[in-house]
Amino acid sequence: MKIRQIRNATLVIEYGGKRFLTDPWFAPKDSFPGFEGTPNSHLWNPTVDLPVPIAELTDVDAVILTHVHPDHWDDVAASALRKDIPFFVQHFGDREIVRAAGFTDVQVLTGNPEFDGVKLIKTPGQHGSDDCVQAIYDLLGEVCGVVLKHAQEKTLYLAGDTVYNDFVAANLRTFEPGVVVMNCCDAQVTGLGSIIMNKEHVAEVYRAAPKAMLVASHMEAVNHATLTRAALREFLGTNHMLDRVLVPEDGETCAL
Repeated sequence: MKIRQIRNATLVIEYGGKRFLTDPWFAPKDSFPGFEGTPNSHLWNPTVDLPVPIAELTDVDAVILTHVHPDHWDDVAASALRKDIPFFVQHFGDREIVRAAGFTDVQVLTGNPEFDGVKLIKTPGQHGSDDCVQAIYDLLGEVCGVVLKHAQEKTLYLAGDTVYNDFVAANLRTFEPGVVVMNCCDAQVTGLGSIIMNKEHVAEVYRAAPKAMLVASHMEAVNHATLTRAALREFLGTNHMLDRVLVPEDGETCAL
């Protein structure tokens, strides 16, 4: 298994002999305004460039799209990817959005499809606390995680855009993954708190999955991110967790 951190939640994952692209966000730096009602909304998104040419990201076997928020899926990616590439999405609403962009092979993760020997299992998550989701559900919407399983690989759990909660704890108990990818830049909505994992949530995953290697993703690419890689590494070092948590830079590959 190899996981290459690209930017934000965009990854290239080599798993079970296949190459998967997750949450393709290909927009150039400073393409659109910061999200209103969030920290640093004066900044434009993405806040950093892609670390590699787009052509390197389209040479994949399939795409996994956890949700269609504008920092996970955009028109640039829709234009760059071949229209017959297999797409896996969380529900029928997202399927229609991807189909409307011209893609012809769009499958819903409900039902846990298999792709050339790789089992894809949809897992629940929540894009913020209960109070946060109740307050701005129309903005946050539904999200999912995905577990990948293959006979020759460790089980991989992509937690997606979620805080640490009972859903994530149950996923860790149920699937006992060998590798967990966490979206953990502590993106926030002003007055409502974290909408993805913060450093304390990373510590919770570390304790709940004592045999897993953890990979920190979705870092330093959006205006409302409040946790930097440097701050996360310092926290991990102080709390003796660097032995099982990787914090890759954009463009870096983790062999697991």
